[in-house]
Amino acid sequence: MKKKDLLFIFICALFFAPFFVFPEILKIYNDFNISNGMIMSFIKFGILATLGEVIGLRIKTGNYYEKGFGVIPRAIVWGILGLGIKMAFVIFGVGTPAFLGYMGLNVSPNTLKEVDFTLIKLITAFSVSVTMNIIFAPIFMTLHRITDMHIAATGGTIKGFFSPIRFEYYFVNLNWKVQWNFVFLKTIPLFWIPAHTITFLLPENHRVLFAAVLGIFLGVFLAIASIKGKKQ
Repeated sequence: MKKKDLLFIFICALFFAPFFVFPEILKIYNDFNISNGMIMSFIKFGILATLGEVIGLRIKTGNYYEKGFGVIPRAIVWGILGLGIKMAFVIFGVGTPAFLGYMGLNVSPNTLKEVDFTLIKLITAFSVSVTMNIIFAPIFMTLHRITDMHIAATGGTIKGFFSPIRFEYYFVNLNWKVQWNFVFLKTIPLFWIPAHTITFLLPENHRVLFAAVLGIFLGVFLAIASIKGKKQ
């Protein structure tokens, strides 16, 4: 482990420590999180998922920062995507249990709110994760990859980020072999579905935070996907 890794860990620990050391700060966070879920989704994903991409850059290049990487544009993208993820949690967290109930199972949206762990709660959480990751995740992952390509093409600048995105060009030139064989076929069933099953077993006010923490793993996956793309 190099000095820059120790410094990176120290800065992260210094940033998150107050939430564990001072109960007053944690209470302020919890209260604001409950009353302003969408705003907190933007903030949590903007910080934690971007942190994951920085770690991914370290894995890919050996550095935590490079010119043109575009930390601020990536944080903005993640904040916006965080709003979409929060929306998906609400839609699938309510819609999937409703569908299971429609199919004759003893399930309702309140099933995931139960305190006790039960088999039917596990089945419900797994079903929510499966439907969300099959229907929503591929679109989300593709959109995120397109924004990454746009940030790279515009030099990682804020001005460039707000220029028109050439969706058709990026969509056609996206490495679909890696996107399909690795991102879709491997990370979704082997990581995201199990991980989000755990997410929906958690209390509702902790789900987005846990999902944002999972964004750190996404940064690692993106780094691996980038490495695979260069080899092919």
